Amino acid sequence: MKRWLMRIPIALGVTIVLLLVYGAAVEPRFVLDEERWRVALPKLGEEWAGTDIAVMSDLQIGMWWSNEGMVEKAVGEIVEDEPDAVLLGGDFLYSKEPDVSTQVDRVVKLLDPLVAADIPTYAVLGNHDYVVGAADELTTALEDAGIRVLRNTALPVSSPTADADPLYVVGIGPQTPHVPDVSGRADVDAALADVPDDAPRVVLTHDPTTFDELPAGTAPLTLAGHTHCGQIALPGTPRWSYLALTDEEKIVADGWAPAQYGAEGNRMFVTCGIGFSTVPLRINAPPQVAFFELVPKEGGR
Repeated sequence: MKRWLMRIPIALGVTIVLLLVYGAAVEPRFVLDEERWRVALPKLGEEWAGTDIAVMSDLQIGMWWSNEGMVEKAVGEIVEDEPDAVLLGGDFLYSKEPDVSTQVDRVVKLLDPLVAADIPTYAVLGNHDYVVGAADELTTALEDAGIRVLRNTALPVSSPTADADPLYVVGIGPQTPHVPDVSGRADVDAALADVPDDAPRVVLTHDPTTFDELPAGTAPLTLAGHTHCGQIALPGTPRWSYLALTDEEKIVADGWAPAQYGAEGNRMFVTCGIGFSTVPLRINAPPQVAFFELVPKEGGR
């Protein structure tokens, strides 16, 4: 009996080591989760039926032992899928080391296949992009490369036909209340100001916390990142909050928000992103690219 008891901590130690090896070298490097959903979007015209949108977030370039290989894989999968538009959910950078300019150049190079494939690509910035002081330089570099950066503003997507009513992408800045460089960067009113009330729209925001501020019916499809789906999401642990967030930032951590969350008529999907925060581990929260096929909602016009 004593011999068996002595084996328990050894077995536990081996299990932990294997889990860490898996979380550092297997799941984040080789496992890419591709989520696919069909969404009935209110006010969407028939001309837009079957429009495909790909979403990717949280590259976190500059994180130690960052995940650039998976970024390349994810971008390659998107290009191969040939969506009608790509939405990038922010946190392109993670730290100031190496220097910001080097990291910005690396981000642009990693995303270049999207531009080369002539896929309309839109982006919002994340909290880390502001914290490392890269927001303006990153915006300029992405815009020069052909990626539209939405900083609390909206743009129409290229219409499939000349007479089609426009579909808007609404981009909202990040907000992290306890981080001075990020607090107040989200302006919902400004982002929605130029979107006609009767226009279909997809809302892109880095932080899921923003979703609760969107007025009823203004965000029938909201796409967010930021949480990394917990990054280390062990079975039995809460899925409602991300470990690095404070108590006042209780949010949906992954997938579709519960029906009762947010204002009436609004829906949100939170993607797991690609990179890391704090530690280069992903366990039960693999890197993710999400694809959404938009179709008109019956009776929605």
